[in-house]
Amino acid sequence: MNLVRRLLTRPRRAQSGRLYVLNRTRQIRLAHSIEVADEASTRRKGLLGRTNLLAGEGLWIVPCEAIHTFGMKFPIDLVFLDRNKVVRKVRHNVVPGRLSICLSAHSVLELASGSIRLSGTLPGDALEIGVDA
Repeated sequence: MNLVRRLLTRPRRAQSGRLYVLNRTRQIRLAHSIEVADEASTRRKGLLGRTNLLAGEGLWIVPCEAIHTFGMKFPIDLVFLDRNKVVRKVRHNVVPGRLSICLSAHSVLELASGSIRLSGTLPGDALEIGVDA
C-alpha cells in the first residue's frame, strides 16, 4: 500500500470523490480539488505543462521537502507540511524560476496563488487532507 493511501486510510481517489484540504486550526478549506503526486514520475512532473491553477485546485507532493518553479507559467502558493500535516512553512505567490526548501517538511501542497492569504494559514496550523464523498 503506498504512503498516501496509508495516510488517508482509504483509496486515494473515489470514483465521485476528490481530495480536499481543510485548515483545522482555522476551520477553513484551503482547496477542494487536490491531485496527488506520490510516485517518482508524478513528483518530477508536478505542475509543469499546465497553464494555470484555478482557485481551490492544487497538487500534494509526497514525499517532498523542496520544489522549483523553473519552466512554470504561473505563480503558486506553497505549504510545507510535516508528517502530521502540521504547517512548517508557507510561501506566497512563488513566481516561475524560483526554488523553495523546507528541510523539516515531509510533503508540499502547491496551491493557486492567493490561497494562503485567503485562508490565513500560518506555520503551526494543523491541516486535514481527505476525500469528499
